[in-house]
Amino acid sequence: MAKYLNPYTDFGFKKLFGEEANKDLLIDFLNQLLPVHHQIADLNFRNVENLADLSAERKAFFDIHCKAISGERFIVEMQKAKVKYFKDRSLFYVSFPIREQSQKGEWNFELEPIYFVAVLDFEYDEAEERRKFRRDVALKDQDGDLFFDKLHFRFLQMPLFKKQEHELENHFDKWCYFLKNLGNFDHIPNILNEPIFQKAFDTAELANLSAEQRTIYEENLIQYWGMKSAIETAVEEAVGEREIEIAKSLLETMLSNEDIAKHTGLSLAQIKALRNEK
Repeated sequence: MAKYLNPYTDFGFKKLFGEEANKDLLIDFLNQLLPVHHQIADLNFRNVENLADLSAERKAFFDIHCKAISGERFIVEMQKAKVKYFKDRSLFYVSFPIREQSQKGEWNFELEPIYFVAVLDFEYDEAEERRKFRRDVALKDQDGDLFFDKLHFRFLQMPLFKKQEHELENHFDKWCYFLKNLGNFDHIPNILNEPIFQKAFDTAELANLSAEQRTIYEENLIQYWGMKSAIETAVEEAVGEREIEIAKSLLETMLSNEDIAKHTGLSLAQIKALRNEK
């Protein structure tokens, strides 16, 4: 039986980084991904559900949405499985904190910086990106010079993080090592035996969860492994098939319509129609 929760589950990720009592963990983690001039001193969590005014079904569900006291806004996502058009989805997500800043009446269009941070439990297909565990993306001109310093993307392809304990070079490496291996630890490694990680381990220890939290987590964990298995099976059985065939396979799992839509790129209406047919 594992001692610590799996951070790739919805419950695990939000327990570590999405609770007010643990926002110091999120701040410390995010600061490893940010330049000096955008370091976070404090932050406030915001509504994780946003509704666009274009369509009743165009909802964006963020794992974590927060705003630093200094103004920077962050969307932090744990993506468990490869989805079609993930880059497009990422760009769509940042449109919400952009539009949220619009002001009634006269407004000079000045925006606060926005960061989209994605921790990915998968690799992209593109050969070029397979070689990059961490990808920092910003708007640059034809000479590679930064054009706009208020829109940034941070993608971490966790399967590509291969460092072992003796190879960790900095605090960022430690966070990646922690996230990659948390579910397999049975004690705190010496290299992570410092206050911020001691708190993270304490937060993640299953023995510290209430009975209700433990039930929710175990349901999450079953769904996580079921989803991973179902997606692997669906991909194997539907190579070259359309996304709709993968969705049909996922209908056999415990995944919700929203999760299936998220992992296939199909709309909620399409998933509902497939479920009705089934």
